[in-house]
Amino acid sequence: MTLSRRSLLAGTAALTLPVPTVLRPALADGEKLVRYGIAMADVPLTTGQPDRGAGAYQFTGLTIYDPLIAWELDVSDRPGKMIPGLATDWKVGDADRTIWTIRLRSGVKFHDGSAFDADAVIWNLEKIFNKDAPQFDTRQAAQVRPRLPGLASYRKAGDMEIEIKTKTVDSLFPYQLLWFLVSSPAQWEKVGRDWNKFASEPSGTGPFKLARLVPRERVELVRNDGYWDPKRVAKADRMILLCTPEDSSRSAALISGTVDLIEAPAPDVLDRLKQSGARIVSNITPHVFQYHPSLLPGSPWADIRVRKAANLAIDRDAIVKLLNGLVKPAYGEVDRTSPWFGKPTFEIKYAPDAARQLMTEAGFGKANRMKAKISIQAGGTNQMVNEAIQEMLKEAFIDIEFRVLDLEALMTGWRSGARADMNAGISATNVTHVTSDPFYAVIRFFASDQVAPVGVNWSSYKNAEVDKLATELRNTFDPAKQDELAGRIHALAVDDAAMIWVYHDAMAHALSPRIKSYVQAQSWYQDIGLIGV
Repeated sequence: MTLSRRSLLAGTAALTLPVPTVLRPALADGEKLVRYGIAMADVPLTTGQPDRGAGAYQFTGLTIYDPLIAWELDVSDRPGKMIPGLATDWKVGDADRTIWTIRLRSGVKFHDGSAFDADAVIWNLEKIFNKDAPQFDTRQAAQVRPRLPGLASYRKAGDMEIEIKTKTVDSLFPYQLLWFLVSSPAQWEKVGRDWNKFASEPSGTGPFKLARLVPRERVELVRNDGYWDPKRVAKADRMILLCTPEDSSRSAALISGTVDLIEAPAPDVLDRLKQSGARIVSNITPHVFQYHPSLLPGSPWADIRVRKAANLAIDRDAIVKLLNGLVKPAYGEVDRTSPWFGKPTFEIKYAPDAARQLMTEAGFGKANRMKAKISIQAGGTNQMVNEAIQEMLKEAFIDIEFRVLDLEALMTGWRSGARADMNAGISATNVTHVTSDPFYAVIRFFASDQVAPVGVNWSSYKNAEVDKLATELRNTFDPAKQDELAGRIHALAVDDAAMIWVYHDAMAHALSPRIKSYVQAQSWYQDIGLIGV
């Protein structure tokens, strides 16, 4: 299909929007400052569990806080592995494989000087799981509870040890703990037991401390010189994260020298960015752009022929060209090179004639077009791509109407599931997501016990064979067998056309010549403390 870049990228190409103003703070002699234009309309939540999606973890999550178990983010030539964070090791019980013993790191201090220990971890678990706890925070709970669906209970097992019980045997549970970050109980008490005040004066154990927060504009971070991990001590003395949600405005800021690097550069101005001296960096990224179709009774997507037709109606090569090669076609939830891809029999490709034939068999045609409303994120490249796909689907008798939402409203609807009242009238949603491990790649979206709001199986997809394999996968602790089972689950999901898949991200960044060190991990979020000037 031929797309008009001129019409779809008109807003991006102009570069005439106002350039954001960043006031350079007074710096000590030799102080190293990094100014980063981020693609967010607001600063993500700073209290411990960021909002605004998985990508926000790199900004106000892993900068100010630490997880018990961490991703390895200082390598770029291979996928990172799980590594110790605030936990030094974790193991499942021999007699009871629902019990995980987690040993904690000694000698770690929160930014306020208080000690990290088992009491602090239990306090943070209560913060998100116990509605009767004084520190319970609805906003933080909403962000991370869906990422910890396997957790049943927890207890202190020693000054530097906790035990977590899972709902069932779950070999993939450690992947869930990657998202759980630890805030300071002492600081919460100090600010009057008020999470709103804590947001402006947060305290974690991370490589940065928060120096200044201006909602919807910027956050200023300063290096934590007492950070416990020598490998992750921040290279910059100070970092300003500037909210620049518009693609063109972000690119203009880099060209003008207002910022030193940006994420998600506008596809149509890559040449201008390079001419300005910027370096474009990207990498394999486990993240997919797709649509979750509702499979509830009465949904137009409940018919597998319609879902297959939609997958065949999309010209992925045209989308890649539209985005100037910054993405890769998706033929399923994970890339074909992934050990979890498996061997699906339904081949996702651009086949508009076959798409129309399937729609005809499903009872649709020129005089009886299928109509559906999809919730999508407002603005930028995301909306541009949706509009391009809207045109492609028209050629297969599918008329799409969009409900355009702010990112956090879109995420709230995603976590709530297709049945939720807030999604009345919506038959599909476009929330791009991470596929970095077997739990996130296949269990979280395709197992029926993960139907929202327990997990984020938004569609209410159910397949008995998938559920059987998911149970076997959770009971398997051998990595090779896990890969095989994940591949079989993924193949079944593709054969069911459980989603409409479009592309995998490459997580492009544009760096000015001021940036001397930068590691682009094969991850949706990066360790921005490794950025140096």
